[in-house]
Amino acid sequence: MAQIVSNLKIHPVPVELERPALIQNQRSVGWISDRVAEIVEGKTPTWWWCAFVPSFLAMTMLLVMMTYQISTGVGVWGNNHPVAWGWDIINFVWWIGIGHAGTLISAILFLLRQRWRTAVNRAAEAMTIFAVMCAGIYPAIHVGRVWFDWWLFPFPNANGPIWPQFRSPLMWDVFAVSTYFTVSVLFWYVGLVPDLAVMRDRAKTKVRKFIYGFFALGWTGANRHWSNYEKAYLILAGLSTPLVLSVHSIVSLDFAVSQVPGWHTTIFPPYFVAGAVFSGFGMVLTLLIPLRKILKLEDLITMRHIELICKVTLATGSIVGYAYGMEVFIAWYSGNPYERFAFLNRAVGPYWWGYWTMIICNVVIPQLFWFKKIRNNLFIVFIMSIFVNIGMWFERFVIIVISLHREFLPGNWGYYRPTIVDILTYIGTFGLFFTFFLLFLRFLPMIAISEVKGVAVQADPHHPLGGAKAGGHH
Repeated sequence: MAQIVSNLKIHPVPVELERPALIQNQRSVGWISDRVAEIVEGKTPTWWWCAFVPSFLAMTMLLVMMTYQISTGVGVWGNNHPVAWGWDIINFVWWIGIGHAGTLISAILFLLRQRWRTAVNRAAEAMTIFAVMCAGIYPAIHVGRVWFDWWLFPFPNANGPIWPQFRSPLMWDVFAVSTYFTVSVLFWYVGLVPDLAVMRDRAKTKVRKFIYGFFALGWTGANRHWSNYEKAYLILAGLSTPLVLSVHSIVSLDFAVSQVPGWHTTIFPPYFVAGAVFSGFGMVLTLLIPLRKILKLEDLITMRHIELICKVTLATGSIVGYAYGMEVFIAWYSGNPYERFAFLNRAVGPYWWGYWTMIICNVVIPQLFWFKKIRNNLFIVFIMSIFVNIGMWFERFVIIVISLHREFLPGNWGYYRPTIVDILTYIGTFGLFFTFFLLFLRFLPMIAISEVKGVAVQADPHHPLGGAKAGGHH
């Protein structure tokens, strides 16, 4: 036995095959706290004001457009016959999709023990909440009579219980989106608690100390606190995971339960979920690449993080491309002339430019992520992430407008054009999104300090710098 052991040769792992560290330059855990907290504690930078002022003005414009639409009627939108659904539902589905990456990064990757999620999950979760807020506006106002929205909720009243019409897809959206928003906010807040305690302990004014302390719920970092925190986080991750799959599946069923050619297909739920994750990760790249540079977070949001997000985008983009091909094949294979016409009309009809924009942005461009040189070029990745979001908007445009603008009877055919109210309302939702996201960056730590410390080399007892050798500097 001793002879066998002595003959064993341990070959070191080649440097090029070693997995890069999740925190570059062997930064200490104290440095992590300082670096992330400084973003919140420092003076408000000029770039923040340059981004916040136009965002706030755009959000104000959204309120004006909503007031105008509610007081005048849905006729101010471009919706017509037969395109009864227009930019309202396009933008609703698009914003819901944007919100999917946050919950997937937080919940599914947490349950799969993917430790790389720690540097990007907080910002992605915030993005989810604000995107769902933007999405929730559209179902509320597209019903026309906004003051009847309360009929969507089951509650006792003076005239006997008015129960909602549960066969209506609009009802499914209300329950799915409100549940998704509630669980996402709880998940985000629970993860914030340890970091709010860090901000409380570092606060230099009584007001900041009181506010952070109030929301930190008396956190002291005791073993009992960590135990309860980890249980609560795990439970919320378990609740959030089916929501990632169910919310966009339910949104897709708004279409799939209808009889419109191009809509009533069973591939919609998985295809919509993959598309939502695809667009969500595209938005994560769009937001984090500039912030990484502006806030000097290169040691925490590393190239490994960018590469892995690119790979997820490639995988989900390939699924979406497969779904596009399968839709066309099934339309041909079914022999149904209306189905065949619907997909032929997408490619060569009046809106051919929308269809081919979708194909190029969602199928062709993401395939460049196969190449490591592309994934490591931040400028190209940033531009490609914008194309992903443009392509996913056009996907919803293709599904809704192109499927509706050609009725069964040629006498009912029409052409849809958005009005200025449609366009300004959509731009206003960006104002809402970026206003809240910038406020989040300014007043809350955008990186989960406690979680990132858990992936530092000092937390690894098997690392030369970890365990007792780390000096216990926390």
